[in-house]
Amino acid sequence: MKLSMMFKMFNKLLPGLVLLLAAAAFAANKASCNVAEAVTVNGHRLAPGEYQFQWDGTGPNIDLSILSKGKLIATVPARLVEQSQAGDKNTMRMRENDDGSRSLTQIYFAGKKYAFAIGGDSAAATPQMQSSSNSATSKR
Repeated sequence: MKLSMMFKMFNKLLPGLVLLLAAAAFAANKASCNVAEAVTVNGHRLAPGEYQFQWDGTGPNIDLSILSKGKLIATVPARLVEQSQAGDKNTMRMRENDDGSRSLTQIYFAGKKYAFAIGGDSAAATPQMQSSSNSATSKR
């Protein structure tokens, strides 16, 4: 009798456990970064502020979703680029366009041994670096 009660309890808890594990797996593929100045990401303009980046898959080609305050702003194609070591802070690499605007070309996340290259010209000349901690952003 006790064994059947344990199975019933397990069957009630199983869906919650599966949902919890799925949420934990999804949480591993997201990071936040503070954008200090307006930047274009693959044709989408991001105003200064805090953004969350989420992605599915392990690469090399992924879809990078950009959210602000939980609202989806854009989903852009990106390429996962392996790094030799994990970075110590979130960093963005930008390119200055001919009109003076900036385009995001790469993003690195603290603790990750990979970066995301965005757009076809992610290796453009004269890149600008922007570092981000949880609350402050500075240029390097």
